[in-house]
Amino acid sequence: MSHETPSSTATAAHTDVPANGSAAGNGNGDAFENLSHENRKFAPSAEFAANAVVTAADYAEADADRPAFWARQARELLTWSKDFTETLDWSNPPFAKWFVGGEVNAAYNALDRHVENGLGDRVAIYFEGEPGDTRTYTYAQLTDEVKKAANAFESLGVVKGDRVAVYLPMIPEAVITLLACARIGAIHSVVFGGFSADALRSRVDDAEAKLVVTADGTYRRGKPSALKTAVDEALSQAGHTVQNVVVVKRNGQDVDWHEGRDHWWADTVDAASPDHAAVGHDSEHPLFILYTSGTTGKPKGILHTTGGYLTQTAYTHKAVFDLHPETDVYWCTADVGWVTGHSYVAYAPLINGATQVMYEGTPDSPHQGRWWEIVEKYKVSILYTAPTAIRTFMKWGKEIPAKFDLSSIRVLGSVGEPINPEAWMWYRDVIGANAGKNGEKKENPAPIVDTWWQTETGAQMIAPLPGVTATKPGSAQVPLPGIAVDVVDELGESVPNGHGGFLVIREPWPAMLRGIWGDPERFKETYWSRFETMYFAGDGAKKDDDGDVWLLGRVDDVMNISGHRLSTAEIESALVSHPAVAEAAVVGAADETTGQAVVAFVILREDATDSGDEIVQELRNHVGKEIGPIAKPKTILVVPELPKTRSGKIMRRLLKDVAEGREVGDATTLADNTVMSQIAQSLRK
Repeated sequence: MSHETPSSTATAAHTDVPANGSAAGNGNGDAFENLSHENRKFAPSAEFAANAVVTAADYAEADADRPAFWARQARELLTWSKDFTETLDWSNPPFAKWFVGGEVNAAYNALDRHVENGLGDRVAIYFEGEPGDTRTYTYAQLTDEVKKAANAFESLGVVKGDRVAVYLPMIPEAVITLLACARIGAIHSVVFGGFSADALRSRVDDAEAKLVVTADGTYRRGKPSALKTAVDEALSQAGHTVQNVVVVKRNGQDVDWHEGRDHWWADTVDAASPDHAAVGHDSEHPLFILYTSGTTGKPKGILHTTGGYLTQTAYTHKAVFDLHPETDVYWCTADVGWVTGHSYVAYAPLINGATQVMYEGTPDSPHQGRWWEIVEKYKVSILYTAPTAIRTFMKWGKEIPAKFDLSSIRVLGSVGEPINPEAWMWYRDVIGANAGKNGEKKENPAPIVDTWWQTETGAQMIAPLPGVTATKPGSAQVPLPGIAVDVVDELGESVPNGHGGFLVIREPWPAMLRGIWGDPERFKETYWSRFETMYFAGDGAKKDDDGDVWLLGRVDDVMNISGHRLSTAEIESALVSHPAVAEAAVVGAADETTGQAVVAFVILREDATDSGDEIVQELRNHVGKEIGPIAKPKTILVVPELPKTRSGKIMRRLLKDVAEGREVGDATTLADNTVMSQIAQSLRK
């Protein structure tokens, strides 16, 4: 999530927002100005607006009484085993309690009640494996599988409140595991399958997980890829709390086996009883922990609870995608390892009774038209993906999607990072206007909903409503009904239209994080210290002349790589842990495909024997092992010194200038003014 907005002429997604709230210098000084030049607007067609699930009336209702609006959504979208007595308790900010006194079960809401209401035969998940294998689960079948998993986990000693670490690929067992945990009140902690053994172990230790659910492996670009080996390595050292490991047999790879600890999914889950009664859990009972990068280097365990999270994810899924569950086929391409895969794969679509596609593989295996082949096969009508993917498809050429019938698509979504207007228009014109394989174009292309939200917000916060909003290429535009987003200056005052500053949330929202696992002080310091009474998202933003919001990227040292948030401090720590490295500084540089790319500047130790290509490759691989392949620097530059102030702070903005090929900005505060010329000289070599 994350959960990943620039100008009409060049991306401004990585512009820093300085203290005065104006656009940063160093070549980006016109970033805010450029946004005003994006004047294209695309109103919904009359037919789309007439059939829209949500209308402008929701804005008026929410503005009149925000808690009452959310109370109505909670009661209409969810089935409560015990009704709540108070909508919002904000007596101890920043710790919110929503739907106080209510009891609800996430798995019952996602599954059982649909079966009880006669929808058991509706398809819940179409699964497409990378090799081409397929599985289809109806709501009745998925309900049985989740009940069996709940029984199996309980037979292994998992009880309400226990933590379960999940290290799985994008296969149905991932969703089954999450819902089984939610059913019994266990708290799941999903670790992205691309993360290393060390990253997995740190998250297992922080959450004190009792059970790990994993697979022998998965498939990646046509080749088997191992997963259990990382679990074995993570648990090889004593001191962890894991008692059992359940293993899905996915690609048939040989795996090491630890008798007494390891259990095949087939022997435990598949053999379990499909009878399991769901009981209600308190609205504020923890649902999951999801770790996200922080600027201090130690990942933060973002804690989400049940009632508020389910309410807002279900509402936004229905409203933002104009969901008609009887007829739509929905596909969110996000991995379940990220918050988008939690909110808009595992929970909201099933709570809303939708039919969705799950795909295990990459967009280019076995060919570059794989996604469009899936859209055509399942007649996908709602597609939700990341700007990184869209820019990659642009690079491959519009001829590839043109070979497929994409006429079923009626809503397109974007998530994870700001989308530049060029990619937005390509998405609309090439994917959203496709009316068949013969080059026909739709008169009214599918509307695009560009969504802003975070792991911490739990659900979408800013997005156009496709049946209401005249959309703008590159802008997430407006807070959703019931959400109080603003752009403020350094003093916390709202900026006027046409100005930029800091993105904040002024009022509590149902899906908000309830804290950082085990560290309430860090929660307050991280999100509530800059503007005492407001949540600070860490992003810079601008209001255009219409008051619409444009996201301008992170203002701290967290990078957004293909929609994945990575901490500069975490990567720097990994680099310095290599015996050849004395110091390291990492910046995110604008990248045409991934949004940002990791660029590292390293000072080698004097006894380092190699300073050429060999050490650079070795360091890239080292970061991949320590954190995961997604964190590998695209570029590593060996330099004689780093630019530091007299207090010892590294001036990363100067390194960012170098990384993005700009003239270096003001260096007068450096302790040694010759450093930047030394770096430039080393680059020329």
